[in-house]
Amino acid sequence: MRTARPEEGEPATNPDPTGAWSLVVPLKPLVRAKSRLSGAAGPLLRRRLALAFAEDTVAAALASAAVRDVFVVTDDRTAALALTALGARVVPDAPAAGLNAALAYGAGAARAVRPGAPVAALNADLPALRPAELARVLAVAGEFPRAFLCDAAEIGTTLLSAAPGVELDPAFGGPSRHRHSVSGAVEILLPDVASVRQDVDTPDDLRAAVELGTGPRTSALWAAREPVRDRG
Repeated sequence: MRTARPEEGEPATNPDPTGAWSLVVPLKPLVRAKSRLSGAAGPLLRRRLALAFAEDTVAAALASAAVRDVFVVTDDRTAALALTALGARVVPDAPAAGLNAALAYGAGAARAVRPGAPVAALNADLPALRPAELARVLAVAGEFPRAFLCDAAEIGTTLLSAAPGVELDPAFGGPSRHRHSVSGAVEILLPDVASVRQDVDTPDDLRAAVELGTGPRTSALWAAREPVRDRG
C-alpha cells in the first residue's frame, strides 16, 4: 500500500512487486457526475460524493496485493489532483467520445507503460471496495482471456478484464452484463465479493454501499451531509 505522496514525475504505482494488474478507472467531470443521486443530495454534495467515491475506490484498489497501478481517465482537474495524490496515474480523456472510448484509451496508456500486464476496467463509484475482495475477483479474471463481474443489480458491469495481448473491448453502460457476455467475456461468479459489485448510481445504491461499509472519505462526507448547506 502506498504510504507517501508521489513527487512530480515519480511513477505513481503500488510498489508491491507481486501486484500484476493495471486498472483503468474512468471518471467524468464532477459537475456532471451522479445526477441520479438528486433525490438524496443536491448538486454540490453530488460533486463531492462523486470525488469521494473515486478516492475510496482508487485507494482500495492500490491497497490490493493484486494491483500494480491504477490509471484514471479524466479531464476533471480537481479529481486529477486528488487521485494523483493517492498514487494514481491520471491521463486526460483524449478521445472525448464517451465512456468506452475513454476505457479503451486508458487501457492503451496502461499497456504503453507495462505491455505484459493484464488490464482491467473498474468503475469509479465503488466506495465500499475491499482490497481482498478485489484480489479474489482478479485472481479468477486472470484465468480467462476476458472476464467481467456484473453489478449488484445484475444488469451492468463493474469490472472487465483482458489478458496481455487481448483487447479490452469495453461495452459499459446500461445492460452491459449482456453485451459483455455475448462479446465472449466470461462472467465471474464468486460469492462474498459484494464490495466489488456495489456501484452507486441511485440513493438506494448509496444506502446499500453504506451498509456494506464505505471508505473513509465517503463515510465522513455522508455522515456530515445534514449540516451542509448545498446550494449548488
